[in-house]
Amino acid sequence: MSGGAIELVGLAASEGIAAGRVRRILWELPEPPAATIAGRRNRLRELERFREALAWARTRLESLKADARARLGEVEARIFDPQLLMLEDPEVVRGTEGYIVENRLSAARAFQWRMLELRERWSRTGHPMVLDRLNDLHDLKLRILNRLLARPSPWEEEADPNAVIVARNLTPSLAARLDPAQVAAIATEEGTRTSHWAILARSLRIPAVVGLAGLLERTRDRQPIIVDGATGRVVIEPGPVRMERFERRRSKMRGWREEAAGPEEGDEGLRVALRANLDLPGDARRARGSGAAGVGLLRTEFLVAGRNRAPGEEEQYAAYRQVAEAFPGRPVVVRTFDLGGDKFPAFLRARLEDNPLLGRRGVRVCVDEPELFQVQLRALLRAALHGDIRIMIPMVNGAAEVGMVRELLAAAGEALDRAGAPRARKVPVGAMIETPAAALGAATLAARTDFLSIGTNDLVQYTLAVDRTNARLAHIYDSLHPAVLSLVAQVVRAGREAGVEVSACGEMAGRPSGALALAGLGVKVLSVAWPSLPEIRRLLRTRPAGRIRQAAVAALAAEDGDGARRALADLLGD
Repeated sequence: MSGGAIELVGLAASEGIAAGRVRRILWELPEPPAATIAGRRNRLRELERFREALAWARTRLESLKADARARLGEVEARIFDPQLLMLEDPEVVRGTEGYIVENRLSAARAFQWRMLELRERWSRTGHPMVLDRLNDLHDLKLRILNRLLARPSPWEEEADPNAVIVARNLTPSLAARLDPAQVAAIATEEGTRTSHWAILARSLRIPAVVGLAGLLERTRDRQPIIVDGATGRVVIEPGPVRMERFERRRSKMRGWREEAAGPEEGDEGLRVALRANLDLPGDARRARGSGAAGVGLLRTEFLVAGRNRAPGEEEQYAAYRQVAEAFPGRPVVVRTFDLGGDKFPAFLRARLEDNPLLGRRGVRVCVDEPELFQVQLRALLRAALHGDIRIMIPMVNGAAEVGMVRELLAAAGEALDRAGAPRARKVPVGAMIETPAAALGAATLAARTDFLSIGTNDLVQYTLAVDRTNARLAHIYDSLHPAVLSLVAQVVRAGREAGVEVSACGEMAGRPSGALALAGLGVKVLSVAWPSLPEIRRLLRTRPAGRIRQAAVAALAAEDGDGARRALADLLGD
């Protein structure tokens, strides 16, 4: 690689691109002394020290939560709830106290033992939601051990101006304190897009990339570095040529943002509506300001992540209404809870499965948990009075599942009528196309639904049998593989023949080459992460429609993903 630059590929966690200087954050868990505690009075003192540390941790977490609520919003503030719940969890508290009294351990040693046991128990799976729980466990463990051992907390240090935080992983506590005026970006070896710290990074508009194997051993403090949170790429020691390229790209992005209020397509470009993917209701205003023509995917898992009880109807209604009112007269597509696989909340008992990503997830969980699903459907029917809300079902394989959801939706409406609650009489219902079975059966699904949405992340994953969260396999997770493009073309054809809208969401839609391929194959609506809207808008506005279609057809006929990229390459230049 020219100029000694090192490029690493990970997983995009927070959109945006930034350059700065490496600020490595390294900390080790303190090792408590191994000595035992003699005498009942001394053990009682250790119990009191442990309880004082718990009380101190609660005060500190409540303060962080209040600060997050003031800076970012109520939903983001709830990120600290899992740790607050751990402070009351009998497995944590009684288990530690038992080691102090029965094994005569110091408070620090007993707490360390108990947390190691819980980590061992929870780490037997590699699922992202469990890994997020381990991240919270690590955060709490650091906090309380540092308190018991009178050590300074590593997250109290201030970041250097224009710093790019480089770490093995981050914690919610650290992320909540980051100042976007000082921190340019984040790059970590571990973590997931659903990590609580990554959610905070997105709310703070700090670009982030996770899953960068070998990052720490390849970096040193003050090194120049570029982080691209849209593509999941990091360049260490980029050199003058790459830095100049970065500055040009950043300048262009600023110009595209200023054009966001313009028309959705140009004189030459394809007529493609651009909507936003939202993780949180608070992002709705920002998405609208970036030129979004509605919401193509509102993920609702923010309502259940890290909670030990299901969200109520009023809470859900308020969240959905907030987004609908931010887009008057525009479509707001709400995906029902996409639970299971890597996303099981604590209040639902996850059945042990050898391969959860091929098991009970998406619509299958909704049908299995009718009480949870009914509350969500009632909230959606009520919120639909305030905007053009549309309901989207995840992980659909066939028409029978759509039929079951429609029956549940009718039951939810009848329940609201009996209670005398105002609600929308008709709400469009669509299916996500995320499996080859759904894509191959798109004609049948199109006849039973009001719209189809291609969920490109899972469609690529299931078509190519590649775990999209595995950074080691990122080089073969290829959204431009001709097999994927062939399934997209089949879904578009089915939607056109049935007269229903076909949209696409996921990372593929938010990347220039992917957006060109999807639009060229006939997808009429793209839903992308809202920070990427200006770039995709500009791209589709300025490229001739005929050339986009020709390039997409050539990509479809290519032998592999590299051939597809070559077919689209000419359209990606300046």
